[in-house]
Amino acid sequence: MDGIARAFWVRAPGEGEIRPVVMPRPSSGEVVVRTLCSGVSRGTEALVFRGGVPESQFAVMRAPFQDGEFPGPVKYGYLNVGVVEHGPPALLGRAVFCLYPHQTRYVVPAAAVTPVPDGVPPERAVLAGTVETAVNALWDAAPLVGDRIAVVGAGMVGCSVAAVLARFPGVRVELVDIDPARAAVAEALGVGFALPEQAAGECDLVVHASATDAGLARSLELLADEGEVIELSWYGDRRVSVPLGESFHSRRLVVRSSQVGTVAPARRARRSFADRLALALRLLADPAFDALITGESRFDDLPRLMPRLAGGELPALCVRVVYEQG
Repeated sequence: MDGIARAFWVRAPGEGEIRPVVMPRPSSGEVVVRTLCSGVSRGTEALVFRGGVPESQFAVMRAPFQDGEFPGPVKYGYLNVGVVEHGPPALLGRAVFCLYPHQTRYVVPAAAVTPVPDGVPPERAVLAGTVETAVNALWDAAPLVGDRIAVVGAGMVGCSVAAVLARFPGVRVELVDIDPARAAVAEALGVGFALPEQAAGECDLVVHASATDAGLARSLELLADEGEVIELSWYGDRRVSVPLGESFHSRRLVVRSSQVGTVAPARRARRSFADRLALALRLLADPAFDALITGESRFDDLPRLMPRLAGGELPALCVRVVYEQG
């Protein structure tokens, strides 16, 4: 099973290339996966592409199957769906999700892949890693029936959170973003939409995912007394101004971080990483999530696509990367 695969690498900040990769011979307990499609996580991957990961976070920000080191050369990514070509009979020929970078074929332990459930198209399953982030955030947030909730920042993570919240009974969910074009995405997900200045206040909970100072400030303004902001934004090496003056203390507001690198404390004793990812894949049976995939690219075009995404020229949510088969 030795062979040559091809992978996308960030050669240096702002520069990408396709490189040949020698695939190891799989051992017992490993699988060979042929990639069908992968997803570009626009926020985090654009930050990695720009070289914006601070040195203090090099270890924390490593992807599970990352090669190389920040800021580059580095092979980075974690939204990959493929077909098992070699491995245990129970997995052979199955579509699987793996937290693997953009590469045509790869070898990983069988435990590192999760079968895509029947009824979930592989093309939609590339969202599993981001929906997993949303699941973890809502385990942290613990929304209640009838809550008034705003999700500030209609990027890939924010939209995933809104899509999951739309299935909660009795809640008012409003997706808030500066781009009025995101209203169509909100409608497809079954939630409300507002520009920041028009957003409804008195929220019990606000999930912030805009990665901007202004978004965080507006999130605090939208809270009811004793409300909570769950901070999902990843700011990289940027300093952030947080408005903790005026009525922040008298209103007893809370800002709490959530990060997918560990299972939320509320579920850590009873749920594993595998349980969380399997749940995310089951949720993707809902075709509403298709609204999060707003672009498609050939694998060979990634070196030209990434500068445009990182520079903001393409305002996509998730770009699905498709691979030549055979």
